[in-house]
Amino acid sequence: MPEMHPHETLLRDWLAAGDRGDVDAFDRYLHPDVIVHAPLGLSTQGVEGEKAVWVDAKAAMPDIRHDVQETIALESRAVARVVVTGTLVGEFAGIRAQGESFMIDQVVFAHFRDGLIVEAWEIADTGSLLRQLGDTQT
Repeated sequence: MPEMHPHETLLRDWLAAGDRGDVDAFDRYLHPDVIVHAPLGLSTQGVEGEKAVWVDAKAAMPDIRHDVQETIALESRAVARVVVTGTLVGEFAGIRAQGESFMIDQVVFAHFRDGLIVEAWEIADTGSLLRQLGDTQT
């Protein structure tokens, strides 16, 4: 099996740190001026904004997990195909908690500068998420 590109490793490590609730580790993965484009109104600008979203996500979904299925990296870019699972026990992104579990597909595209993620696009199957959670948007 070929060795993983450093950008693939960094992308995987960022998601794993978020799953652990270790947002302080984001400083090792995200550029201070990072822009993260995310669905459900969760886009952020700056590493501190991204940390805040993950803190809220962990509070609402303590068991959230990003299971990276595969990654590809080229030059200053990387992409990951991810299966996200969790249980919504608190309100998040305008979705009321009912204790329902979910499993959705996600793709994360990342651009790197100075060895850090400088911009990322999270594309997630939010329609499936809402169906699984009973379409409980407030």
